Amino acid sequence: MDANLKPLGTASTATGPYPRPTREEAEAAVKTLLAWAGDDPNREGLLETPARVAKAYGEFFAGYYMDAGAILSKTFKEVGGYDDIVLVRDIPFSSHCEHHMVPFVGKAHIAYLPHDGVVGLSKLARLVEVYSRRLQTQENLTSQIIDAINEHLGPRGAAVMLEAEHMCMSMRGVRAHGAATITHRFTGVFAEERAEQDRFYAMIGKR
Repeated sequence: MDANLKPLGTASTATGPYPRPTREEAEAAVKTLLAWAGDDPNREGLLETPARVAKAYGEFFAGYYMDAGAILSKTFKEVGGYDDIVLVRDIPFSSHCEHHMVPFVGKAHIAYLPHDGVVGLSKLARLVEVYSRRLQTQENLTSQIIDAINEHLGPRGAAVMLEAEHMCMSMRGVRAHGAATITHRFTGVFAEERAEQDRFYAMIGKR
């Protein structure tokens, strides 16, 4: 098991651990939804669908069992005096809207100004996975990523921008195909100094 995965059995939510149903209960729920959709869950093509969906949900929502603190726990202090922006842009992610449980897909741009060391660059991509692999809103996802960076890295400032297409808009409702939703949040020096915001935008190609 991944060292950053918590033991299965309960999912961590905003209000605390929530009891996890059994695999059999999850598969029964999928079977019910198949019937509600109007199909026969006992026909040949759907016989294994409940098991496949339960397994897929384990991947889609693995973030409930991942620990941001563990991922960001190891930092490197020997950086030759480097104290300028560290930025990783175009980090791909997929998540699921908590309102309709359909995907939204996009990319994240993350930057921070180091205070006492830097974290491995791949860890920022892993951090995005921690929170994107949960039921989400894009606004909340943006805040969770930057809050984790501030809590565990203590930088002089941080900046996060997410760009995503939401299937709840393109597949249903207004069916606005290709519409992009953009959210961003700045803290520390990035929030206080417009010049640092401009540098961030320039580095991700938005200026």
